[in-house]
Amino acid sequence: MRLVVGRIGRAHGIRGEVAVEVRTDTPDERFTPGAVFETDPPSAGPLTIKAVRRHADRLLVRFEAVRDRTAAEGLRGASLLVDSADLAPVDDPDEFHDHELIGLRVETTGGAAVGTVSDVLHHAQDVLVVEGGAGTEVLVPFVRPIVPVIDTEAGRIVIDPPPGLLELGE
Repeated sequence: MRLVVGRIGRAHGIRGEVAVEVRTDTPDERFTPGAVFETDPPSAGPLTIKAVRRHADRLLVRFEAVRDRTAAEGLRGASLLVDSADLAPVDDPDEFHDHELIGLRVETTGGAAVGTVSDVLHHAQDVLVVEGGAGTEVLVPFVRPIVPVIDTEAGRIVIDPPPGLLELGE
């Protein structure tokens, strides 16, 4: 599975640097000289990092094949991708990569099927997006009291929803 770790923003300066919107928890490990990224759209890459620096609160990146502002502007909006197999496993048993959760079936503590995790949203609170039958969608706060069991090996998540949570989408 290919995962987005960054999105290319506007060009910075005249030598081909671009601002990158980071979408990974480990930017210092991921964005290093020599790192190679596939891209979406595929026609923009692959891209190999030549140099990286921080400027204010932004990450500025130069890619080997990008030599000027015009070429840098042509990359604007492209996503930088890595293969999920290249990610190191998480050491903390209570933390998961999104791709480990997507596709898991969801059931209640009583054994009732709810659906399948289709996405993980990261806002003020992490939320599991669970798609049920007939196009229904339920947003489940990803907190231990509501999600007491995550068994990636068995391919399931057990939830203990408060009253009304599963009926909100109806």
